[in-house]
Formats: sequence, C-alpha cells, structure tokens
Amino acid sequence: MRELCALVKRDTKLFFKDKGMFFTSLITPMILLVLYASFLSSVYEDTFRSSLEAAGASVSDKLIGGCVGGELASSLLAVCCVTVAFCSNMLMVQDKVSGARRDLTISPVKSSTLALGYYISTLISTLLVCYAATAVCLLYIRKVGWYLTVKDVMLLLLDVFLLVMFGTAISSIINHFLSSQGQISAVGTIVSAGYGFLCGAYMPISQFSDGLQKVISFLPGTYGTSLLRNHALRGVFEEMSNQNFPSEVIEAIKDSVDCNLYFFGTQVSESMMYMILVGTVLLLLVIYVLLNMLHGTKEK
Repeated sequence: MRELCALVKRDTKLFFKDKGMFFTSLITPMILLVLYASFLSSVYEDTFRSSLEAAGASVSDKLIGGCVGGELASSLLAVCCVTVAFCSNMLMVQDKVSGARRDLTISPVKSSTLALGYYISTLISTLLVCYAATAVCLLYIRKVGWYLTVKDVMLLLLDVFLLVMFGTAISSIINHFLSSQGQISAVGTIVSAGYGFLCGAYMPISQFSDGLQKVISFLPGTYGTSLLRNHALRGVFEEMSNQNFPSEVIEAIKDSVDCNLYFFGTQVSESMMYMILVGTVLLLLVIYVLLNMLHGTKEK
C-alpha cells in the first residue's frame, strides 16, 4: 500500500507539473462547450421546439432552454470523461520514452502495483478536470433553464465518476501498447474524433440505422451517455408532465435523445445501465492489471 501511495503521488505531481499536458486536458472541455453552444444549441432548440409544437403544446423559452442545456451538458460530459482520460494518461507513455518506466520495473515494486499507480493517478487528474467541466455545465444550465434537483446533480456527479473510471480503464489498456509520443497523439486524435459518435454524444443513436443501433447497443459508453441524459433532463420531463404534455410526446422525446435505450427491442432500465457500466470497468481493470503482470514477467 505504501508503494502504491508513493506511485500515485509521484504520477499525479508529474501530471500537474507538466503544464502542457495539464492545460491540454483542462481546455478540452471548455472548447467543446463553446463549440456545442455555438453550433449545436440552435439545432437542438429547433428539434425540441418542432417536436413539442407539432403536438399542439405551448412551449416556454425556459423549458426549451432546459432541454437544450441538459442535452448539451450530457453530450459534453460523455465525451470529456473519455477523451480527457487519454490526455491525462500520457504520462504512462512518456515514462517509456524517457526510460523512467524501465527504472521502475527493475525496482521491488510489483507490476500490478505500478499499473494501479498509473490508473489511480490518471483517475484523480481526470476527475478534477471533468468535475470542473461539470460545474461549468451546471452554470450553463442555470443560465438557460434550470429544472435540476439536488438528487439530479448528485446522480450526474456519480455518472461522471463512473464514466471517468471507464475512460481511464480504456486509455490505460490502449496506452499499454504505445511507446512513443506520436502514437499517443494519433490515438488521442482518433478517440476525440470518433468516440462522440459511437457513444451518441454528437448525434442521438436513435438517428442511426437499425443495424448500427444494434451494434452500438453493445458499447458500454452508450449507456453512460444515456445515464447522463436521463439525469440532466429528468426535471425537464417532469415539468412537461406537470404542464399536462401528452405522455406519448414525452416518451417520444426521450426516445429521440437516447434517454430510453433499447437492446434488440427491449428497453434497458437505469439500474441495468449502471450494472453494465460498473461491470465493464471491473473487467477492463482486470485485463489492464493482467497485461502489466504478464509484461512484467517477460521483462524479468
């Protein structure tokens, strides 16, 4: 335990000491929020307004703002929890390039302890950045239309925590096979460009073809995005219900923004989404530790 704490402290210090790596991780969510608010907010607003007005419902600007703000915030956080983890986890590859990893592997520290040290350090760094992004998103929602309760905010924080664990586990496994700055930059670019589409953050999964929807339903990140959607928009849907909006209209909107997810026609409950996400994180962690143990045995 002492060795693990020392490694976590060492890796975390090095992350914050590297200003380039730290500011790259920190500025990514802010850039995404500006881009989302500038280019996607009007698209989301038109979609929500047309859906509600088509049902003959009178819609206030605040309610539309709550819909847009909840979808933008959930989209942003769903992407950042994974992409920021790749930025924060660059230290693992940098240690290979500088030779520090070789020095650590010849020490009495176990390979599994070394692996967990990188993981926990990346988790802490990514959480700090993503919780800062969450605070900015909540301020944005407060400005455009606030319908969240304390419970909703706490569940959003839990969702972010689990998605960061998921993103850190994925980045740890992938970065285990990388050995140069060029490789990590290439992988980071691919993940940043593609993950948002695969998890339904850039475009709702309901807009994809049936075949692609079935394929994406096997990806755990999809359920993390849906959890964020549900908790960011729960208050909005409750307000719609209080204003006597037709229940079928509300359910149709939930379907359209992926609050309701279906696995081969069967709706997935929130509790099942949590089970899928937690189970995936545990599985990925086991794989990551085993990879490092096998690699450590080969080196010795």
